[in-house]
Amino acid sequence: MARTFRLALAQINPTVGDITGNTAKILDYLERAREAQADLVAFPELAITGYPPEDLLFKKSFLTDNVAAMEKVAAASQGIAVVLGYVHIVSLERQSEEVGPQVTNAAALCYDDRLIDTYHKIFLPNYGVFDEQRYFQRGSECPVYTIGGVAVGVNICEDIWYPVGPTTVQCQAGAELIVNINASPFHAGKRAFREDMIAQRALENGLTVAYVNTVGGQDELVFDGGSMICDSTGGLVARGPAFQESLLITDLSFKEPSARPKHKPANAGAGAGVGTPKNVTVSEAGTETKPSLEAQTILVGMDGPEEIYRALVMGTGDYLRKVGFTKALIGLSGGVDSALTATVAVDALGKENVIGITMPSRYSSEGSISDSKKLAGNLGLDLWELPIEPAHQALTDMLAERFKGTEANVAEENVQARVRGNVLMTVSNKFGWIVLTTGNKSEMAMGYATLYGDMAGGFAVLKDVPKTTVYELCRWRNGQGQAFGTMDGVIPVAILDKPPSAELREGQLDADSLPPYEVLDPVVEAYVENDLGYQEMVAQGFDPQVVRQVIAAVDRNEYKRRQAPPGVKITHRAFGKDRRFPIVNRYRQHEGG
Repeated sequence: MARTFRLALAQINPTVGDITGNTAKILDYLERAREAQADLVAFPELAITGYPPEDLLFKKSFLTDNVAAMEKVAAASQGIAVVLGYVHIVSLERQSEEVGPQVTNAAALCYDDRLIDTYHKIFLPNYGVFDEQRYFQRGSECPVYTIGGVAVGVNICEDIWYPVGPTTVQCQAGAELIVNINASPFHAGKRAFREDMIAQRALENGLTVAYVNTVGGQDELVFDGGSMICDSTGGLVARGPAFQESLLITDLSFKEPSARPKHKPANAGAGAGVGTPKNVTVSEAGTETKPSLEAQTILVGMDGPEEIYRALVMGTGDYLRKVGFTKALIGLSGGVDSALTATVAVDALGKENVIGITMPSRYSSEGSISDSKKLAGNLGLDLWELPIEPAHQALTDMLAERFKGTEANVAEENVQARVRGNVLMTVSNKFGWIVLTTGNKSEMAMGYATLYGDMAGGFAVLKDVPKTTVYELCRWRNGQGQAFGTMDGVIPVAILDKPPSAELREGQLDADSLPPYEVLDPVVEAYVENDLGYQEMVAQGFDPQVVRQVIAAVDRNEYKRRQAPPGVKITHRAFGKDRRFPIVNRYRQHEGG
């Protein structure tokens, strides 16, 4: 006779540091799971504190408040098992002046109003955006809990990414179900990779794997949710939605222990050095019959421009809401970057909370002004027109004596960009609205941006979006109008068709300074995201001249990027925490190596 186990995965959007608000949300989802008669409800990694809490983990009050919140949730676990991410305190005493309190990244297992046990994360990621070895001690036990008569192994995020890990040990200790809690950030293509990995772990261990992920924006990171369950054959049983909160409830069926063939994991015996197994009985199988769940449809996975666009919307909206801004301010140039930024902002915040300012100069084309007005009309946002010619002329006159006898160059051009930045920041100061900058990853890589000009602002929506992807996202969004409550073709075709230009001098085009973006972007990706050297890129067929230009520009402009506002991460390696290069850096790539 098969045993039925009702599992609830609570895909929630916590806020880092909002222990009170996060706890209230957890208790709400816990009650919903109990009403659905779930045997177990699992919450994401560090759900109590939000992820990543970073140096808040050095504050004793933060740590003790987080434990008190966990205990409050434990006290509400009557009749239901709860797996909850929190920070476990080993000791509040500092090990040294350099090392703070001793803590672990932990999962509490609660049942019947009390804490039963705690799992401590074993594999601590320390690459890319992760710094867990800076904060946490490594765990050493791999528990299997008998809950409702089913053997459940609990582990955390990175623990399941390795073929030999806690899951291996828990499988050997009799686990039938693995509950893996996560705060796994998004980048394009990660959903499919993640699902393949979970399916592989389920198949090679012959057990069911449930993966619950957090959702929401946190600084530059976006967590996409996409919680899932794979059965022992690697088949997908359930998938939660992307980029929204959800309580995914699924009935799982397990054979009686006597009828279940003993599975030998593909890596049997290999987990000896990972951690020590232990078995804990929490509750026996219930005898009551539960009402059947409605048949579930496995949601279609999100890929391509849709997942990137949704990530930008969630990252932008959550950044403003969680920081406390209610309105956004954008300089509309009539170009594709500001058009996409404004569209994302409207989809994230609502048209009533986005203000556009067009700031024409003597070099602005009539088309750029009219395109900005048409875009604003399509989006329904308020548009201000503030010509910058008076300020531009005043600054030019003020500097004329000192610049006498010199050739006009980028300095004179950038006066306009800095006047525009000044206008935007002054309006921001006056009304308390955040400025969204509009530069893309291609420009940031090459330094094709003006410090204290178009880089001035509080959040950079397209900071990690290559220019070619900007166009792809615009065209995708133009076909989705009704889904977002606006018309199809919201971004005027004229904006997409015109050659990119900063319009800081007569007849200026981006192509005067940069290779065509379809040529540039693959080289930037190879150098920035894949760390390829000159010879490797040339061997792959890239133009040697373009390769030299990209290497020199990327290396030279690190100082600019350090002064840029945060922005949404959508590639597997973004500028900032993902890619950390010294500003003072005399190493130079050359043709010989």
